[in-house]
Amino acid sequence: MTYCVGALLDQGMVFAADSRTNAGVDHVSTFRKLRVYESPGDRVIIILSSGNLSLTQSTINLLELKGQRPEDALTLWSAQSMFEAAGLLGDCLREVKRRDGPYLQQAHIDAHATFIIGGQIKNERQRLFLVYSEGNFIEATTDTPFFQIGETKYGKPILDRALHPSIPLMVATKCILISFDSTMRSNVSVGLPIDLCVYEKDALKLAVRHRITESDPYFRQLHQQWNAGLRTIFAEMPDPQWPEQAQAQRQ
Repeated sequence: MTYCVGALLDQGMVFAADSRTNAGVDHVSTFRKLRVYESPGDRVIIILSSGNLSLTQSTINLLELKGQRPEDALTLWSAQSMFEAAGLLGDCLREVKRRDGPYLQQAHIDAHATFIIGGQIKNERQRLFLVYSEGNFIEATTDTPFFQIGETKYGKPILDRALHPSIPLMVATKCILISFDSTMRSNVSVGLPIDLCVYEKDALKLAVRHRITESDPYFRQLHQQWNAGLRTIFAEMPDPQWPEQAQAQRQ
């Protein structure tokens, strides 16, 4: 399993992905699920992936091969909009699933794969898309400023409460990392390292590209303070008091 988040904000964008693909008592695999395509001054495109590893890797490999064949008119480097880039990614996913999907189904192997793709191309606004396993996609809006893929349920509550388009980039980054900490706390299939990218609107180059490992001092501090803060708030909350309790006590 995996967990990935992409957020579209007034000041820019934040992307994060864990790197765990399998977890068990004697086996943990690590693969990068965040890929950066950057040409400073022209475009920054980030892709996050979740699902069947062979499908996601094959889709990315096919996407990167685009332009090397005579019939390939559109590539990530020639796309004039993020909409075109998202469509190209969806087409590559469909092509891989047409080739490999029937064989995976015969072996009763899950043939599911999803992607988040976002960034900015020169002369266009920054945009963020969620590409479904069928190859179709939707775009983030001010009402829905973030997308999650993979193991989403544990990290969603903090994002729903705290993440909105107008917050500063570093505050949004903190919020997203707390959502990762919450997810890792509850699900062993999500784990470090976390690949993180922060993009400032209209910069056409990345502001932050960082890999968070177990020794990362900021993430350790965040984990400890978040745990301590939750315990403190819980202890300070009043105990429940209802009329039925008061009546029972009087009797």
